[in-house]
Amino acid sequence: MDKPVSSIPNMVTVIDQEQLQQQLAVSNDLSTIIGNLAPGFSPSRQKMSSTGETLRGRKPLIMIDGVPQSNPLRDGGRSGKTIDPAMIERIEIIHGANAMHGMGAQGGIINYITKKAEGETEHRITLEASAPTDGGSDGIGFATTYSFAAAGDSTDVLGSISYRNEGIYYDAKGNPIGMDTTQGESADSQSANGFIKVGKDFDESRLQFMASHYQIKNNGDWMTVNGDKDNGIPTGAEKSPQPWEAANNTVTTASLDYSHQDIFGQQMNIQAFSQNFKALYGGGCWASFYNPEFEGSDQVTPCGTGDNGETLYYEQSQNHSNKLGLKVSFLNRNLFDSNVKLAYGVDVFRDTTKQDLYVTGYEWVPESRYDNIAGYAQADYNITSKLTVSGGLRYEHAKLVVDDYKTLWGSGYVDVKGGSPDFSKTLGNLGLNYQLNKQWRLYTNFSQGFSMPDIGRVLRDGNNFINNPSIDDNLSITPIVTDNYDIGFDYSGGDWLIKAAYFVSHSDFGSRLQRNDDGIYEVKREENQIRGIEASATWYVTDQDDLGVNMAFTEGKYDSNKDGTLDTDLDGSNISPNRINLYWARMFDNDMSLRLQANMFLSRDFKDKDNAVTASFHGYTTFDASLAIPLSYGQVNLAVQNLTNTDYFTYYSQTVGNDSRYFKGRGRLVTVSYSVAF
Repeated sequence: MDKPVSSIPNMVTVIDQEQLQQQLAVSNDLSTIIGNLAPGFSPSRQKMSSTGETLRGRKPLIMIDGVPQSNPLRDGGRSGKTIDPAMIERIEIIHGANAMHGMGAQGGIINYITKKAEGETEHRITLEASAPTDGGSDGIGFATTYSFAAAGDSTDVLGSISYRNEGIYYDAKGNPIGMDTTQGESADSQSANGFIKVGKDFDESRLQFMASHYQIKNNGDWMTVNGDKDNGIPTGAEKSPQPWEAANNTVTTASLDYSHQDIFGQQMNIQAFSQNFKALYGGGCWASFYNPEFEGSDQVTPCGTGDNGETLYYEQSQNHSNKLGLKVSFLNRNLFDSNVKLAYGVDVFRDTTKQDLYVTGYEWVPESRYDNIAGYAQADYNITSKLTVSGGLRYEHAKLVVDDYKTLWGSGYVDVKGGSPDFSKTLGNLGLNYQLNKQWRLYTNFSQGFSMPDIGRVLRDGNNFINNPSIDDNLSITPIVTDNYDIGFDYSGGDWLIKAAYFVSHSDFGSRLQRNDDGIYEVKREENQIRGIEASATWYVTDQDDLGVNMAFTEGKYDSNKDGTLDTDLDGSNISPNRINLYWARMFDNDMSLRLQANMFLSRDFKDKDNAVTASFHGYTTFDASLAIPLSYGQVNLAVQNLTNTDYFTYYSQTVGNDSRYFKGRGRLVTVSYSVAF
């Protein structure tokens, strides 16, 4: 249900079309765009994988028009690569968990609202080219988008297709940046997106269909050259064909929405949706994927010898997820003439997921089914004209169904008895909004979030079942419940727009990612707590000039030895750096616009329970610039990413990476685009 931002007792960020276009001129990476404009979101990994990208230190629920893109059973870190940004009208972000939303919204919600046709018939074409200032011609990239939109008295149609060809990424010194040939690489890749949205308006209702088919695939022409993290030598790349199928994502999302403005005096919304998600990960020569059944088999390609003399072979994995869901919601704006606004409804969701080995076909994560049904009610009551109390309950019932299976040879070849454990939990939220005057809004909020841990990582790890080889009794698959506390304010008056919030997020039995020697992550279940401050301010200096700042300071700790004390820092795969973003925007008299922005990531150390430093992040600052020039026929955009050609290692590489993932960030990149509507 649509609610005005001023009525939500949380920090909310809305990235509108103008802001989105300014950022797209610089970068087409949605994680980069969100990080530039939304406090508390991790810096982009600049890869196909989004593992480690969090909001307020926890995984957000990513949606397209309300359809979940995140995979609750096997989060493979690819939910950020499911749509081309050219299809998006705006991005709505709720910071922090909320009991009205389930399916994994621990850190909040990032909802991509897609475009729809409005006004007269329009064709639009966009052409784009980018090139590094330091590096070879294979760093050149290009993109094109075509869209058609038509809206009549009661019917609207929008269709769009896009194609992108990404070149190699170069660092500030003109060296190719290392390829993540395991989790997935967006450099040297091609992507395409087909999109359609059709709507029909009736007297008091609307029917709308949306479908998007997106694919991104690495070309597989470059290999990783290991670096040396201890000696500051970055991971590099060399042009050499990958001896396995290149990593890719293929995602089809569809939804059918029906809304009615007056059903017994209430607004009704119904959404049925589906998503088919397939992710192929890169390969390697790993003992963890070895199976003696394939020793000497023609089905595999030998690549080396293991510690025990076994013949290793190239292998990779692929993740399949099929989601179906139904959302039914009602909104009564004045319940029984009592000045109470009541929203209530039910969500039904099914996710069927498996992860198997691509070459041998062996199941790494057995086919698992997650069924979830949740009912909720949320009420807003105006105690006075200035004070509103918001409260609600959400009842979650989830069931996990897994057949008997055997873990991989490298995980102990453990026979695990399947089962169908179920979980039930009632979640609550309670908040206060106080509109002090037209300028000031104060709010405080308590809310609970519900999600599953990465079940796939738990199931495939034989160590989780050595002493208890049964699904039904394994505590590692217990849902994650987080308690979240917010207090904040908004100010809008004169020449200023200011937002700030302090938050605490605590889980008695949380989930933490820990990377092993193969670069594969394991799930650790421990008590953890994250707290921080988020703030943003815009000063409208003149009618033509804006100055702004976004900032976030976050810290997180977990109980490393289960003694009830939060004693160890959460690392870079779980929590974002402290950051400050500054910008200046100017609109000229001839409608030409300019934006300069600085992205500052602050240094920090990570310490264990003995106060010893386990990892350090050396901060860096990058600058971006974009210029939009309207023409008599169309518009030209000129943009430079990393304007000063800052040489740096990414946050993820510094805090979590090893010799094969010690990546530098992109050097200076110049992008030129032309768009025209007719």
